[in-house]
Amino acid sequence: MKVLIVNKFLYPNGGSETYIFKIGKWLAGNGHEVQYFGMEHEGRIVGNRVESYTSNMDFHTGKLEKLLYPLKIIYSLEARRKLRPVLQDFDPDVIHLNNFNFQLTPSILYEIRNHERKTGKKIRIVYTAHDYQLVCPNHLLLRPREYEPCERCLHNGFGECIRGRCIHGSLAKSLLGCLEGMLYKGLHAYRKLDAVICPSRFLRDRLASHEDLRDKLLVMHNFVDPIETEGDLRDDAAGSYVLYFGRFCREKGVDTLLRVCRSLPDIPFIFAGSGPMEEEVNAAGNVENRGFVSGEALCRLITEAAFCIVPSEWYENCPFSVMESQIYGTPVLASSIGGIPELVKDGETGELFAPGDADELREKTDRLWRDRDRLEKYRQNCRSVRFDTTQEYCEKLMEVYEHGRAAAEQ
Repeated sequence: MKVLIVNKFLYPNGGSETYIFKIGKWLAGNGHEVQYFGMEHEGRIVGNRVESYTSNMDFHTGKLEKLLYPLKIIYSLEARRKLRPVLQDFDPDVIHLNNFNFQLTPSILYEIRNHERKTGKKIRIVYTAHDYQLVCPNHLLLRPREYEPCERCLHNGFGECIRGRCIHGSLAKSLLGCLEGMLYKGLHAYRKLDAVICPSRFLRDRLASHEDLRDKLLVMHNFVDPIETEGDLRDDAAGSYVLYFGRFCREKGVDTLLRVCRSLPDIPFIFAGSGPMEEEVNAAGNVENRGFVSGEALCRLITEAAFCIVPSEWYENCPFSVMESQIYGTPVLASSIGGIPELVKDGETGELFAPGDADELREKTDRLWRDRDRLEKYRQNCRSVRFDTTQEYCEKLMEVYEHGRAAAEQ
């Protein structure tokens, strides 16, 4: 099978790139032909045979070409033009879209179906939704000025994005986001998709508010591959701290968590990650900032924690922090928001608390820290938790590629 993977970033840039590159590697390792299409970048690590990519769009520079961005992020003629020779040369059986809005735009859907008409060959278009972009212009279902979860666009239309200035607090950017959403909904562009993979039932249910997506949605929780290590990572120091790992930002609940940390000075906390709230993390007296940690070092950090806290205050879908904690046998204290309750069995592998409720988080953190018998029960239960490995996930993905729908949805 020939699979063209479309992702705007063709270099390691975040979790969605980790996801799609692992899938590409598995496909290539199992006898399938794989090529990639996206933006050119000096860090690009994958590509296509004809070396055709769109120009890099960096929204954080002050260069003159940014004046053209408002047009390009709604409908990219360049993306259609650059995709055309890739389709003609590779002639894929499947196109897996991963992260394409703004820099590539849904204009590429029209080029794919145009190629299909010219060749008479059916191409399956599969899209993995990592966020709420198709129903929420700011991706997050988060009202930035009030800083609260928001589903107004789902019920009242994309004009809510303008009223809330939901994209970077900017009226102009919010207007563009609204126009993009209205344009492609009016054109029924997403009818061109054959399947939309959602990493949580929560995300599936929100995307179902879009009538053109309703019959294309299927749930496949993210995959995670346990790191193979020599011997037991736990030692005598196990359980001597509480761990948070992830991005240091407000939507992840870090502000609420830091208030709880300061109110529990006798409990040592370790934070692992980076982000805009790094100064606040470093200022907390009983918090040790380990910075960004990955691989076996992160595995050890998780394994030796008493428990991990996932305090997110936005609609998380299928966070790896929850999955990785449990597969390494560490209980999770997490906010009951988005797809998180699908992963944590409350009272069995950890506990849930109301997002943003510092009092409840403080009380449960203190009680869990002191109740080692309860923690041990949770830890034992975590040993039976299983999530798909890359191998298992990709075997299911092949069913989606072949049939345009999943034969066995989770």
